[in-house]
Amino acid sequence: MIHHARKGQASSGEGIGILLLDTSVPFIPGDVANATTYDFPVRFRKIDGFTVARAIGKDPTIYDALKTAARELVDQGVRAVTGDCGFMALHQQRLARELAVPVFLSSLLQIPFMLSILGEESKVGVLTADGRSLDQTLLAAVGVTDADRLVVEGLEAQPHFHRFAIQETGTLDPDKVAAEVVAAGRHCMARDKTVKALLLECSLLPPYAAALQAAVQVPVFDYITMINFVFSAVVKQPYVGFM
Repeated sequence: MIHHARKGQASSGEGIGILLLDTSVPFIPGDVANATTYDFPVRFRKIDGFTVARAIGKDPTIYDALKTAARELVDQGVRAVTGDCGFMALHQQRLARELAVPVFLSSLLQIPFMLSILGEESKVGVLTADGRSLDQTLLAAVGVTDADRLVVEGLEAQPHFHRFAIQETGTLDPDKVAAEVVAAGRHCMARDKTVKALLLECSLLPPYAAALQAAVQVPVFDYITMINFVFSAVVKQPYVGFM
């Protein structure tokens, strides 16, 4: 096999490109922005000026900077592009049209799949960084047509999560945030007994998914389940075994 260099490509072997908010928080293992979260190489690219406030506020003017960063990832050889904030859903359809590789910016993209694998009477609980801002605009952008089957639980009033994720104080107590996430999940399911699966919208929440699942005993989806799924499709592995 003859290999050919891609002009301007500085390295190879990173199947997934990850667009990052312009934020300053501790990225612990399990976080989308921590490379040790993955069993495969990934490439990160921060979008300068794309702050948490602009993401939650659904600021459309950031799109050009997002597209430029995404194209840089593609130029460096990634096979698919994701993000690290569920509220990037606002830009999902437009960027997917304009890039030459698959785009899956928001963890919310998993909702239609989740609803389809549950019974028709079942609902999906969504734990989000800001329940006030997760509206029909975002849901429509990721193909959700039956929002009445969602139970949204915001974490904006949880003090430890809010200080670390929204105020960006630069410090994090994982045990205290885990307790808040578990409490939010329990509250979500107590509000509606038909909730049979949970989705963690925020890219900072996967580190607490195992504790949440242990507490509520239902399937828990997050950014990492989505990234692993797409990686398995764009970088196929040969099967080795015996008969």
